[in-house]
Amino acid sequence: LGLKLGIAPDTVLGTGWQTAKRAIEAGAIGTPLTAVTSMQWQGPDVFHPNASFLYAKGAGPLFDIGPYYFTALVHLLGPIASVVATGSKSRDTRSLVVGPNAGTDFPVEVPTHVSVLTAFEQGGNAQSLLSFDTPLFRHGVFEVNGTEGTIVLPDPNTFGGGHPIRIARPIPVGASWPFEQEWETLLDEEPTVGRGLGVLDMARAIRGGGSHIATGHVGYHVLDAMVAVEESVERRSFVEVESTVAPIASLPEDFDPLAATLETVAV
Repeated sequence: LGLKLGIAPDTVLGTGWQTAKRAIEAGAIGTPLTAVTSMQWQGPDVFHPNASFLYAKGAGPLFDIGPYYFTALVHLLGPIASVVATGSKSRDTRSLVVGPNAGTDFPVEVPTHVSVLTAFEQGGNAQSLLSFDTPLFRHGVFEVNGTEGTIVLPDPNTFGGGHPIRIARPIPVGASWPFEQEWETLLDEEPTVGRGLGVLDMARAIRGGGSHIATGHVGYHVLDAMVAVEESVERRSFVEVESTVAPIASLPEDFDPLAATLETVAV
């Protein structure tokens, strides 16, 4: 039928992420081994006038923010083979604190603090924290460790803006305490491109006869992995992820989202 399906998130198509992905593929950190990610705060009810849906079945930090982090992990480390996770919630009921319904209680139906260990088909692993239960506001923590360096990436929940892409190099053998970390900067400041990259990539792929990057296959695999995390929390055991996905391409280094690619026809 020629039907193409595009999925969110497409934030991984941002300049910073693509710069980092190409660097990893070129061996900038050696062989990728592990990743560490974290998104934690006290929860969206601190500002959202109708936050109850974010604590209902099918939501929580796992399904609200998790798609950004797990999509990025799959882009960088490949398909997920299995997961094991623990989950908890600090309370069974919360209250709206802003807006016209402030003071209204609502039930918390899902874990609001989830810790995940992820094993990838290619051999790497990652540990991820997703929480609506911590007073500390910390988001966008995303690091990939390799045999020759650790790359610090931008927040996968954004398209960029002001975030440097840096690589930490190993401490020299024989160095004295206190150690000084050697840093290499790949990108001083990640430019902000904005939303629509996924649609743009798909449109150009259709016109050029190729495949776009944010495909339904990627989305299905990420969703399958998150459902496995949810199941692992309930079962308190490892859960195999049944689906897989082919290696995901990077955007060409000369990809310019602002370039005019359609011919202007005089009327």
